[in-house]
Amino acid sequence: MRKMFALLSLLVLASMVLAACGGAAPTAAPAEPAQPAATDAPAQPAATEAPVMEDKPAVLRVNTGTYPDIIDPQKSSFVNEIAHLNKFYMGLTTLDENLATIPGAAESWAFNDDATQVVFTLKPGLLYSDGSVLNAMRFAFAFQRNIDPTTAGEYASITDEILGAPEWRAADTAAADYDPEAFKAALGVKASHADGADCADYEDTACDTFTLTFSKPAPYFATIAGIWVGYPAKEENIAEGGDIWWTSSKYQIGNGPFIWKSVEPFVKSVFVPNPNYVGAGIPTYTLEFSYITDSAVAFEAYKNNELDVIFSAAEDLPVIEADADLTAQHVKYAGSCTTKIQFSLFPTWNDMPNPFTDKKVREAFAFAYDAEGWARDVDGGLGSPTWTWIPPGYPGYDATSPLKFDPEAAKAALAGASEPFNSAEKLNAMGLKMTYGASARNQQRHEWLAANYKAILGVDLALDPVDPTTFTALQKDPNTYPLLSRGGWCADYPDPQNWLSVYWRSDAFSTRWGYNNPDFDAAVNAADVEIDPAKRAELYAQAQQILLNDIPAAFGYNSLQHYLVKPWVQGFQTTPQDGTYPGDVTPWTVTIDTSMIP
Repeated sequence: MRKMFALLSLLVLASMVLAACGGAAPTAAPAEPAQPAATDAPAQPAATEAPVMEDKPAVLRVNTGTYPDIIDPQKSSFVNEIAHLNKFYMGLTTLDENLATIPGAAESWAFNDDATQVVFTLKPGLLYSDGSVLNAMRFAFAFQRNIDPTTAGEYASITDEILGAPEWRAADTAAADYDPEAFKAALGVKASHADGADCADYEDTACDTFTLTFSKPAPYFATIAGIWVGYPAKEENIAEGGDIWWTSSKYQIGNGPFIWKSVEPFVKSVFVPNPNYVGAGIPTYTLEFSYITDSAVAFEAYKNNELDVIFSAAEDLPVIEADADLTAQHVKYAGSCTTKIQFSLFPTWNDMPNPFTDKKVREAFAFAYDAEGWARDVDGGLGSPTWTWIPPGYPGYDATSPLKFDPEAAKAALAGASEPFNSAEKLNAMGLKMTYGASARNQQRHEWLAANYKAILGVDLALDPVDPTTFTALQKDPNTYPLLSRGGWCADYPDPQNWLSVYWRSDAFSTRWGYNNPDFDAAVNAADVEIDPAKRAELYAQAQQILLNDIPAAFGYNSLQHYLVKPWVQGFQTTPQDGTYPGDVTPWTVTIDTSMIP
């Protein structure tokens, strides 16, 4: 689900504020059901008349920090983007509180014997939130759009197992003989009736069968079918809204647990329950997202009862721990993310040779990173140090790593680097810099990192705060990827394929920062198609060790989910995949006890 996270808008609450594009004015969705009227008390003499208590609406007010850069199912990749999309869309499958794959829009699915094809049968009578028909053709459009090179989606490669997908995705759309319809026809994506007959159109209610055919075994694909790239955004809405269609709630008509009722970019979004949702349960509250990027401001709003859920920040821990009520409201549990200091691995930087193409330089920066000190002094115990990639609690976790915090080894590695990178003086002459989204607290975090590297390696890192929107854009473009930056990954689904193949394979997200190892690619490619679970796990383990030995980044720390939650927010079931509030994955479990609200 989540998401790329390749980014870190949720790990670093104040790290980014993303720009909104102009678009159609917010359009209200169907009104919320009226709250039941309070029952008046019997009439009393004026002097003793009891006050009439009005029912309070059930509203969950959550601060998400950063306003999303884009909210398009086939283009999004960052956690805060997916955290919006999964409120008003649902895929063919979804996850339960144990992160098991369960039916979403599909009531069932079946693989063939060698896992080269999967057939989904949709639940009967599916509707969008506006009451229009939702059939298998909508899902076919979603997968086709994700693969179509003109979409240029951040997650396009995640469906490359589909027959014909990589060929279409890599096609030259400017070529004179480019024929998108031919590529689409060759794609292993088909919507049909149960008997195999072709579907007529988007209104065809008998169009309930969706088949994906793969070029290789893909035994994990039922889970991928539930992530946002397969969310059934309406083709006609995308066409009408154009490039900025996703900025308006008018066009975001989905099938998820909520309806996006309204949006005021950078300020607030309002979501109301979707009566046509066919998941495990329909939420019983209105959801409001606020976009306060300064965690200190969010903390004050929470203490003033203006917000019900916020991410807790390390800087606020002394206040939380000194207050019995806040301590009782502090919810912490395992997270889904690994954060790292990512090196650009491209040959040049600022028209100079890039020092991080030298493994010894990478080794020096990895051994010099005091991950335990960060977790203790900067993160306040809201994360746990790690020297590996896949986090605890996820399949593929392996604590074995060649990396550690070792200042002497860091100094020796730098001295052993090649010319012209083998001393602090030479690196300092290059003017190395560390880039991040500007905020007061983010400034403090990166000042700590710069001091850490200065103390151990003698290297001066210039701090390079940029507008958070710019920072997001820089991270998405290989031509502008920062030399040094904090980033990471949060699991989209619980499988090592998601942590290794999707993120680090040379044709996947690692194209952004330039990691490329044919041996790693061979290991994950073999693991991806292996049906035997034990052999598959062994191949992924080999791939992770290749990755760690390459030192493409300085790892890091694993996230904890940590929120302040008002006592009237109840019933939530927590998972490491939660993106914005406890119970995010299963929002129908959350209840609001309005009688407790002051």
